[in-house]
Amino acid sequence: MTTDDTTTILTIHSSGRVAGSVSRRLADRLAARLAAGHPEARVIERDVAAGVEFVDEAWIGANFTPAAERDAAQAARLAGSDALVAEVMAADTLVIGVPIYNFGVPAALKAWVDQIARAGLTFTFRDGGPVGLVTGKKAYLVVASGGTRIDSEIDFATGYMRQALRFIGIEDVTVIPADGLMGDAARLDAAEAMVEAA
Repeated sequence: MTTDDTTTILTIHSSGRVAGSVSRRLADRLAARLAAGHPEARVIERDVAAGVEFVDEAWIGANFTPAAERDAAQAARLAGSDALVAEVMAADTLVIGVPIYNFGVPAALKAWVDQIARAGLTFTFRDGGPVGLVTGKKAYLVVASGGTRIDSEIDFATGYMRQALRFIGIEDVTVIPADGLMGDAARLDAAEAMVEAA
Protein backbone atom coordinates (compact mmCIF):
# COMPACT_ATOMS: atom_id res chain seq x y z
CA MET A 1 0.00 0.00 0.00
CA THR A 2 1.24 3.47 -0.78
CA THR A 3 1.64 6.48 1.49
CA ASP A 4 -1.05 9.07 2.19
CA ASP A 5 0.42 11.33 -0.50
CA THR A 6 0.04 8.85 -3.34
CA THR A 7 -2.31 6.17 -4.50
CA THR A 8 -1.61 3.21 -6.74
CA ILE A 9 -4.21 1.97 -9.21
CA LEU A 10 -3.73 -1.46 -10.76
CA THR A 11 -5.63 -1.95 -14.02
CA ILE A 12 -6.11 -5.51 -15.19
CA HIS A 13 -7.09 -6.08 -18.83
CA SER A 14 -8.23 -9.52 -19.92
CA SER A 15 -10.05 -9.02 -23.21
CA GLY A 16 -8.59 -10.84 -26.18
CA ARG A 17 -9.59 -7.82 -28.24
CA VAL A 18 -7.55 -4.63 -28.11
CA ALA A 19 -9.16 -2.34 -30.66
CA GLY A 20 -12.86 -2.05 -29.99
CA SER A 21 -12.82 -3.72 -26.57
CA VAL A 22 -15.53 -2.25 -24.33
CA SER A 23 -14.01 -3.60 -21.10
CA ARG A 24 -10.58 -2.14 -21.96
CA ARG A 25 -11.98 1.26 -22.89
CA LEU A 26 -14.16 1.57 -19.80
CA ALA A 27 -11.46 0.23 -17.45
CA ASP A 28 -8.91 2.70 -18.82
CA ARG A 29 -11.38 5.55 -18.51
CA LEU A 30 -12.25 4.55 -14.95
CA ALA A 31 -8.58 4.33 -13.95
CA ALA A 32 -7.98 7.78 -15.44
CA ARG A 33 -10.97 9.20 -13.55
CA LEU A 34 -9.76 7.72 -10.28
CA ALA A 35 -6.22 8.95 -10.87
CA ALA A 36 -7.46 12.46 -11.64
CA GLY A 37 -8.47 12.85 -8.01
CA HIS A 38 -4.93 12.08 -6.86
CA PRO A 39 -2.21 14.25 -8.46
CA GLU A 40 0.51 11.83 -7.35
CA ALA A 41 -1.37 8.70 -8.46
CA ARG A 42 0.53 5.87 -10.05
CA VAL A 43 -1.31 3.65 -12.54
CA ILE A 44 0.03 0.16 -13.21
CA GLU A 45 -1.39 -1.72 -16.17
CA ARG A 46 -1.30 -5.49 -16.48
CA ASP A 47 -2.60 -7.05 -19.70
CA VAL A 48 -3.17 -10.66 -18.76
CA ALA A 49 -4.47 -11.41 -22.26
CA ALA A 50 -0.88 -10.95 -23.44
CA GLY A 51 0.07 -14.01 -21.41
CA VAL A 52 -0.13 -15.42 -17.89
CA GLU A 53 1.38 -18.75 -16.96
CA PHE A 54 -0.96 -21.56 -16.07
CA VAL A 55 -0.60 -23.56 -12.89
CA ASP A 56 1.10 -26.88 -13.55
CA GLU A 57 2.80 -29.63 -11.53
CA ALA A 58 6.10 -27.74 -11.27
CA TRP A 59 4.30 -24.59 -10.08
CA ILE A 60 2.32 -26.54 -7.48
CA GLY A 61 5.43 -28.28 -6.22
CA ALA A 62 7.28 -24.99 -5.89
CA ASN A 63 4.34 -23.26 -4.24
CA PHE A 64 3.97 -25.96 -1.60
CA THR A 65 7.69 -25.89 -0.80
CA PRO A 66 8.50 -23.44 2.03
CA ALA A 67 10.11 -20.31 0.58
CA ALA A 68 13.36 -20.84 2.48
CA GLU A 69 13.68 -24.36 1.04
CA ARG A 70 12.99 -23.63 -2.64
CA ASP A 71 15.78 -24.28 -5.08
CA ALA A 72 16.64 -21.94 -7.95
CA ALA A 73 14.32 -23.70 -10.40
CA GLN A 74 11.39 -23.51 -7.99
CA ALA A 75 12.03 -19.84 -7.28
CA ALA A 76 12.14 -19.17 -11.02
CA ARG A 77 8.89 -21.07 -11.56
CA LEU A 78 7.12 -18.78 -9.06
CA ALA A 79 8.77 -15.53 -10.20
CA GLY A 80 5.87 -14.54 -12.43
CA SER A 81 3.34 -15.27 -9.71
CA ASP A 82 5.43 -13.34 -7.17
CA ALA A 83 5.40 -10.30 -9.48
CA LEU A 84 1.61 -10.46 -9.89
CA VAL A 85 1.12 -10.78 -6.13
CA ALA A 86 3.43 -7.82 -5.54
CA GLU A 87 1.35 -5.68 -7.91
CA VAL A 88 -1.83 -6.52 -6.05
CA MET A 89 -0.26 -5.90 -2.66
CA ALA A 90 1.12 -2.52 -3.79
CA ALA A 91 -2.22 -1.33 -5.19
CA ASP A 92 -4.74 0.74 -3.29
CA THR A 93 -7.38 0.26 -5.98
CA LEU A 94 -7.87 -2.47 -8.57
CA VAL A 95 -9.76 -1.84 -11.82
CA ILE A 96 -10.44 -5.16 -13.52
CA GLY A 97 -11.86 -5.43 -17.02
CA VAL A 98 -14.03 -8.54 -17.18
CA PRO A 99 -15.45 -9.46 -20.58
CA ILE A 100 -17.82 -12.40 -20.32
CA TYR A 101 -16.75 -15.23 -22.62
CA ASN A 102 -19.21 -18.09 -22.93
CA PHE A 103 -20.82 -17.21 -19.58
CA GLY A 104 -17.54 -17.04 -17.64
CA VAL A 105 -14.27 -15.14 -17.37
CA PRO A 106 -11.55 -15.36 -20.04
CA ALA A 107 -9.01 -18.12 -19.43
CA ALA A 108 -6.28 -15.50 -18.96
CA LEU A 109 -8.20 -13.84 -16.13
CA LYS A 110 -8.77 -17.19 -14.43
CA ALA A 111 -5.03 -17.85 -14.76
CA TRP A 112 -4.32 -14.49 -13.10
CA VAL A 113 -6.58 -15.41 -10.18
CA ASP A 114 -4.80 -18.75 -9.85
CA GLN A 115 -1.43 -16.97 -9.78
CA ILE A 116 -2.40 -14.46 -7.08
CA ALA A 117 -4.31 -16.82 -4.77
CA ARG A 118 -1.29 -17.94 -2.75
CA ALA A 119 -1.51 -19.50 0.70
CA GLY A 120 0.64 -17.55 3.12
CA LEU A 121 0.84 -14.55 0.80
CA THR A 122 -2.69 -13.47 -0.08
CA PHE A 123 -4.68 -15.78 2.18
CA THR A 124 -4.17 -18.07 5.14
CA PHE A 125 -6.17 -20.58 7.15
CA ARG A 126 -7.34 -19.82 10.67
CA ASP A 127 -9.82 -21.75 12.77
CA GLY A 128 -10.39 -24.17 9.93
CA GLY A 129 -11.25 -21.59 7.29
CA PRO A 130 -9.59 -19.25 4.80
CA VAL A 131 -8.81 -15.66 5.76
CA GLY A 132 -7.84 -13.09 3.14
CA LEU A 133 -4.63 -11.13 3.72
CA VAL A 134 -5.17 -8.47 1.02
CA THR A 135 -7.21 -6.00 3.03
CA GLY A 136 -7.97 -2.29 2.91
CA LYS A 137 -8.30 -2.15 -0.87
CA LYS A 138 -11.06 -1.15 -3.26
CA ALA A 139 -11.86 -3.04 -6.46
CA TYR A 140 -13.96 -2.20 -9.49
CA LEU A 141 -15.15 -4.88 -11.89
CA VAL A 142 -15.93 -3.48 -15.32
CA VAL A 143 -18.02 -6.32 -16.71
CA ALA A 144 -18.84 -6.29 -20.43
CA SER A 145 -21.15 -8.69 -22.20
CA GLY A 146 -23.01 -8.81 -25.47
CA GLY A 147 -25.91 -10.95 -24.33
CA THR A 148 -25.39 -12.28 -20.80
CA ARG A 149 -26.99 -10.06 -18.16
CA ILE A 150 -24.91 -9.35 -15.07
CA ASP A 151 -25.91 -11.47 -12.05
CA SER A 152 -28.35 -13.51 -14.12
CA GLU A 153 -28.46 -17.28 -13.71
CA ILE A 154 -26.13 -17.68 -16.70
CA ASP A 155 -23.54 -15.14 -15.50
CA PHE A 156 -20.73 -17.22 -14.01
CA ALA A 157 -18.18 -14.40 -14.29
CA THR A 158 -19.32 -11.63 -11.96
CA GLY A 159 -20.02 -13.80 -8.92
CA TYR A 160 -16.78 -15.69 -9.49
CA MET A 161 -14.73 -12.49 -9.52
CA ARG A 162 -16.47 -11.16 -6.40
CA GLN A 163 -15.71 -14.42 -4.60
CA ALA A 164 -12.10 -14.58 -5.84
CA LEU A 165 -11.46 -11.07 -4.52
CA ARG A 166 -13.28 -11.75 -1.25
CA PHE A 167 -11.22 -14.92 -0.81
CA ILE A 168 -7.99 -12.90 -0.74
CA GLY A 169 -9.51 -10.19 1.47
CA ILE A 170 -10.90 -7.55 -0.90
CA GLU A 171 -14.44 -6.97 0.33
CA ASP A 172 -15.13 -3.52 -1.16
CA VAL A 173 -16.08 -4.38 -4.73
CA THR A 174 -18.13 -2.24 -7.11
CA VAL A 175 -19.47 -3.72 -10.34
CA ILE A 176 -19.89 -1.48 -13.37
CA PRO A 177 -22.14 -3.43 -15.73
CA ALA A 178 -21.84 -2.98 -19.47
CA ASP A 179 -24.06 -5.92 -20.29
CA GLY A 180 -26.66 -6.75 -22.88
CA LEU A 181 -24.79 -4.59 -25.38
CA MET A 182 -26.05 -6.35 -28.49
CA GLY A 183 -28.62 -3.98 -29.89
CA ASP A 184 -28.94 -1.81 -26.76
CA ALA A 185 -26.68 1.25 -26.92
CA ALA A 186 -28.40 2.75 -23.89
CA ARG A 187 -26.77 0.15 -21.64
CA LEU A 188 -23.31 1.24 -22.75
CA ASP A 189 -24.30 4.86 -22.10
CA ALA A 190 -25.33 3.85 -18.57
CA ALA A 191 -21.99 2.12 -17.98
CA GLU A 192 -20.11 5.17 -19.22
CA ALA A 193 -22.13 7.37 -16.87
CA MET A 194 -21.18 5.14 -13.93
CA VAL A 195 -17.51 5.48 -14.89
CA GLU A 196 -17.78 9.25 -15.06
CA ALA A 197 -19.44 9.33 -11.64
CA ALA A 198 -16.74 7.23 -9.98
